[in-house]
Amino acid sequence: MQLTITELKPSAIPSDEDVMAAADELLESTSSWKKGKTYHKQVETYSRAKAPEDGAPWHCRVSVHKSEEATFDKLWSKLGKDKAINEKEFIPDIDKVTKVKEISATQNIWTLHYKFAPPISPRVFTVVQITRLNEVSPRRGTIVSIPVDLTEDPELVKLEERGVKGRYVSVERILELEDGSIEWRMATSSTPGGSIPTYFVERSMNGKIAEVREFCMIGRR
Repeated sequence: MQLTITELKPSAIPSDEDVMAAADELLESTSSWKKGKTYHKQVETYSRAKAPEDGAPWHCRVSVHKSEEATFDKLWSKLGKDKAINEKEFIPDIDKVTKVKEISATQNIWTLHYKFAPPISPRVFTVVQITRLNEVSPRRGTIVSIPVDLTEDPELVKLEERGVKGRYVSVERILELEDGSIEWRMATSSTPGGSIPTYFVERSMNGKIAEVREFCMIGRR
């Protein structure tokens, strides 16, 4: 399968194996993407131009965290378990999240409502989040978010937040390194929907994804 911002129907969500194979392939390719700025002396950013099969360009952030800053268990508890709820606590623009459906222990559909200052209208992103945890050393955890179109199920539509529909796809991986540090790597592609110019979104994307390092500070609060 190909990871893109194209929405999937709930009935067409692939198996964990297919999703994770695509996720691994994407993350491995990020090392060859164009290098961007480094933020906060710690977060490196990369990007890849929109390819024919993509709906939007891709962006990547990579950071390495020592154990006193973030442990594997602490990061996985925030990224691998109820990630949408935890994001709401650290991303001010998210004002509401709802679990639409629990498909399995590793697949859950969430809808996230973003509220912005006028004149930007609220945005809604509905995704299926798929997780994989490998506890064999070196441990690694992967979280994939894929946009979902709920219209085939009227009951699920009732649970979806209201606003301009945006779409994003993302792959995140936390990986234990030999020295005990944790690498956090995330690649994402998105569109906010509506009339926001693409160039405006793209020029600020690297800075936005660099800010989510706040997850790593949870253990120190």
